[in-house]
Amino acid sequence: MDKFTVHQGVVIPLDRSNVDTDAIIPKQYLKSIKRSGFGVTLFDDWRYVKAGEPDMDHSKREINTDFVLNQSRYKSGSILLSRENFGCGSSREHAVWALTDYGIRVVIAPSYADIFFNNSFKNGLLPIVLEESIVDKLFSSVADETGYSLIVNLETQQVATHDGEHYHFEIDTFRKHSLLNGLDDIGLTLQHTASIRDYEAKRQQEAPWLFYEESEG
Repeated sequence: MDKFTVHQGVVIPLDRSNVDTDAIIPKQYLKSIKRSGFGVTLFDDWRYVKAGEPDMDHSKREINTDFVLNQSRYKSGSILLSRENFGCGSSREHAVWALTDYGIRVVIAPSYADIFFNNSFKNGLLPIVLEESIVDKLFSSVADETGYSLIVNLETQQVATHDGEHYHFEIDTFRKHSLLNGLDDIGLTLQHTASIRDYEAKRQQEAPWLFYEESEG
């Protein structure tokens, strides 16, 4: 996955509490495990007038013009601002895939559901926890200014506004290391490729019968 160091992006305000994973990506889209192609159906039930199906031409669907993703001032957004308990509901990893495929790199909220929170780090999405009073202030700023953006610095663990305010956020040291270096679970494992090969070679000498392959013919 891509490294996360510093990200600047327009803020998308989703002023809702308890946004569950079925709202983020409805169940009918969970058949694929390719991790891509889900961005067009992000927040599907809110984004479009009628429910969709996986094989539809989504470009021809009638959109809900009131929904935030369909408003021109937010279409280039990559930082999602929301309320408490974001990502609750079922444990589908597709919810994170839909957000990242759309282009969201950061979510800011007062709290998250645990499984969504954990899945985010494994897929290069940074979920930032800020106090509710700060989130309130950010919602006000987004409403007042078209194209309102924030700068997120993972190294310093700060969210910065263009008028000089800085908000510190906490993050686990290991998760921070993984994001800074673009390492998902597979990437972390591949860092130990040489040790894995040495172990397999040693194991094959110690217990060759475990590696027996029946000859053809």
